[in-house]
Amino acid sequence: MEKIFIIAALWLGLAVFSAIIAHHLRVSIALVEICVGVIVANIVGYFYGADAFGSNFEWLQFLASTGAVLLTFLAGAELDPNVIRYKWKEVVIVGAVGFIAPFLGCTAFARYILHWNVQASWLAGIALSTTSMAVVYAVMLETGFNKTEFGKGILGACFINDLGTVLALGIIFAPFTYKTVIFVAGSVLILGLFPFATSLLTKIYGNRTAAIRSKWVIFVLFALGALALWSGSEAVLPAYIAGLLLAEFASKEHLWVKRLRTLTVGFLTPFYFIRAGSLVSVAALISAPFVFLILFISKVLSKIFGLYPVIGIFRKKQKEKWYYTLLMSTGLTFGTISALYGYSHNIITQHQYSFLVATVIASAVIPTLIANFAFIPTHLLEREDTRKLMAEGIDEE
Repeated sequence: MEKIFIIAALWLGLAVFSAIIAHHLRVSIALVEICVGVIVANIVGYFYGADAFGSNFEWLQFLASTGAVLLTFLAGAELDPNVIRYKWKEVVIVGAVGFIAPFLGCTAFARYILHWNVQASWLAGIALSTTSMAVVYAVMLETGFNKTEFGKGILGACFINDLGTVLALGIIFAPFTYKTVIFVAGSVLILGLFPFATSLLTKIYGNRTAAIRSKWVIFVLFALGALALWSGSEAVLPAYIAGLLLAEFASKEHLWVKRLRTLTVGFLTPFYFIRAGSLVSVAALISAPFVFLILFISKVLSKIFGLYPVIGIFRKKQKEKWYYTLLMSTGLTFGTISALYGYSHNIITQHQYSFLVATVIASAVIPTLIANFAFIPTHLLEREDTRKLMAEGIDEE
């Protein structure tokens, strides 16, 4: 028990340090936590051994997975259904291109330039086709874009993008068994009743019984996660849809969402982001840097060349187009999930897995840093503030 508290204190201390660095550099704390995880894990591993940092401890993996599930759920709950219905054409087209372009581009690079076998190449295409809902949502929260139609459109496109990744992984690699049928049927039943049951529970017990809504939502997410893992899928997959179904409910329960967000971002997600960074082997990257560079370039170029012209149909200002494109070029959660799936099922080797994970994490860090430093469209935030003031009947002057 003493060791658990020591490791937990170390990781949360790193989270506090990351928050301070992120504040002064004015970048997303999620990105800083990933970078801190890479640096500290490799230093600790070099001096004290691979397991000293604790990344593979079962309890820590559970906290990290819980953070990913709740963050993905909140990303769905933050979406405004009215905005999504209004922007459905943009969301579907941008999200679909955001998946197809890197899926085909990265598969071709892996097959014909790196000479990986066919299955490993397809797996690389799937892992690098993703966009990072976790990172993008964290950036949206910190910048305030989650409250704008621009930010909600990006989150919607991210959902479609990652939905393509999930479907491709399932169609190409995942075995279709009776467990899959039970998972799909069970998820449809649970999620179909979820909004009604949550509203009923809130009506009867809300604001009377200690945090019953949070306990209820986490219970449902854990139940769906267990069903997903049993079927050979991943726990985060149903979480986004669950959040999306509660988006209308969440829009009326601002205090509840704020409390759940505090629990998630304040305690759980540091374990997820720091662990994601800790899985990168710097030694493996140094041994063959060109493999990493080729994979990273293939992902970013295929994303940019595919997305930028399409986003230009819906956004006319340069900063908006580049910011949108660069955030859609990120990757993390489903990228690492796909890579780990490929490694655990002997589709890719350990070295290929290391390169894919490093590429996924680099794509979470580098495009977002560039976007936040050079292309953040602050005029949209100013416009949102003006709109709120006008809605409240307050004269700016």
